[in-house]
Amino acid sequence: MAKRMKPAEGAMTLAEMKEFAGFAAATQRYVRRSLDVGLDRDDAMIRWSRDVVEAASIRAQAQHYRRLPAIRALVPDDSGLESAEQMMAPLITLTAFDLGQGRLTSFSAYRFLYERLVGAQVRPWLPAAFCAASAMPHLHPELRRTLLQSISEAAATASGWSSREPAFFPYWVEKVDVTALPH
Repeated sequence: MAKRMKPAEGAMTLAEMKEFAGFAAATQRYVRRSLDVGLDRDDAMIRWSRDVVEAASIRAQAQHYRRLPAIRALVPDDSGLESAEQMMAPLITLTAFDLGQGRLTSFSAYRFLYERLVGAQVRPWLPAAFCAASAMPHLHPELRRTLLQSISEAAATASGWSSREPAFFPYWVEKVDVTALPH
């Protein structure tokens, strides 16, 4: 028996789908690839590597993403600085890696990915991790500018965050030859 969604859940899922559809194709591809790597879906190397450079990038990503279970476990229940210290350093490092790949070019794309990789409980910490990683010297100055300008005042100064888990997790869909389908 299929689980029925409440109207609000369906509307939120649709909003998440629309947000994802608004990202550039390269960003969409990177988000799907990252979810495959980070959530251990399918074989990311077989599905996503088009050449040796991309294969090396996926291997590096898998190495960095080994920190995800620890980050998930360390996300604080409150906003106290003492409890944030252990989680923020690995979150910023992981964020810096992903931003350095050049495919997440806005806070909204970053937030979309990390809400799914880590979970809804990380939302309050994402603006700080994003800003810290966006300002790191390993990024080209123009990319730093683009990233830092992409975070809205509302996102940077929010007084509260939703605890609702994301519902839409984009994945790869094989192309279908419509001419081969029965009419």
